[in-house]
Amino acid sequence: QAIFFGKAGCSQCHVARGEGGFIASDLSSYASTPSASDIRDAITDPNRNLDPRKRTVTVLTGGGQTLTGIARNEDNFSLQLQTPDGTLHLLAKPELQSIKYLPRSLMPDDYASRLSRQELDDLVSYLVSIARGKSKRKADPE
Repeated sequence: QAIFFGKAGCSQCHVARGEGGFIASDLSSYASTPSASDIRDAITDPNRNLDPRKRTVTVLTGGGQTLTGIARNEDNFSLQLQTPDGTLHLLAKPELQSIKYLPRSLMPDDYASRLSRQELDDLVSYLVSIARGKSKRKADPE
């Protein structure tokens, strides 16, 4: 938990058990099915099996402003982009100078070097423990 909310900074983007950021996936139940090895790989190589809906999008507005984030909604005429600070930007495509869809996640890809093997193990263990704890719901008091 200390690594998730501290050194690794996962909680800046991800939420776990109702705490944390909101641009990335809720990890409260994520680790309920993948193996520990698969979880570690997802942390250290976030671009390997990247869901195209979670790739990084960078736009250059007509006014010259660069925005980077995740496309939350898109059609032929508009793009709703959520930036890491949580702001949703509704952008008219004809008013944009450029839109670039990058084949990478917003998630940092340097955790293998930023965290020790033990810290990665601890982070994986934390994710597994909250996923298992989430499946055990307490009965509502009557």
